[in-house]
Amino acid sequence: MTAVKIYTRKGDDGTTGLWYGGRRPKSDARIDAYGELDEAGSALGVARSLCDLDVDDQAEIAGDVLWIQRELFVAGAELAAAPEAYERLEDGVSRVTAAMVADLEPIIDRYMDRVELPPKFVIAGGTQLSAHLDLARAIIRRAERRVAALSLAGQLASDFVLQYLNRAADLVYALARFSDRDDPALFEGRGQNAEQRTIESDPEQEESR
Repeated sequence: MTAVKIYTRKGDDGTTGLWYGGRRPKSDARIDAYGELDEAGSALGVARSLCDLDVDDQAEIAGDVLWIQRELFVAGAELAAAPEAYERLEDGVSRVTAAMVADLEPIIDRYMDRVELPPKFVIAGGTQLSAHLDLARAIIRRAERRVAALSLAGQLASDFVLQYLNRAADLVYALARFSDRDDPALFEGRGQNAEQRTIESDPEQEESR
C-alpha cells in the first residue's frame, strides 16, 4: 500500500490557494471565514459523537447534526473559491442555494414544537450534549460574523451562504434546547442573575415581592 503524503510545502510561506483564484495569505478574511466553518463542523462532530443512537431522540439529533456538517462543507467550498468563480460552482456541492436555507426552517420548527422555550437566556451546560451543541452554535455565529464582514466588503457573490449560517445557528440552538435538561435554575439564566443583583442592592424590592 502506497502511503499518501498530505503535505505539499506550498503553505510554508503562510499562503493558501483559493479555487480559481490564486493564493492568499492564511490571515485573509476569506480564509478566516471558512476556517471558522471547519471549526464549527468539528465541534458538531464532538456533539454527534455523544449521541446514543439507541435512543430515538438522540438518533434524530445525530442525523440532523450530520446533515448540517455536510452542508457546512458546501458553504466552506463556496467561501474557498474566488468570488469571480461563483458561476463555475455547483449548486448543493460547492455553492449554497436558497433551497438549502429554506430546508432548515421546517427542521427548526420540528424541534421547537417540542420544546417549551424559557422566557430568559439559557445558561449552557444542562447536559454534556447540549453544552457541546451550544459551543458549536457559538462557533457558527462567529463564522456568520466573518461572512457578514465579507458581504459588507463586497466579497460575496451571493448572500445565500450568509443566510444559511444564520439558519444553521438557529437549528443548532433548537437542537441544544431539545437535548437540554429541564432545570429551572439553568433556564432562568441571565435574567435570574440580573434580578438577584437588583434585589441585593435594593432590599425594599424583596419586601414588595
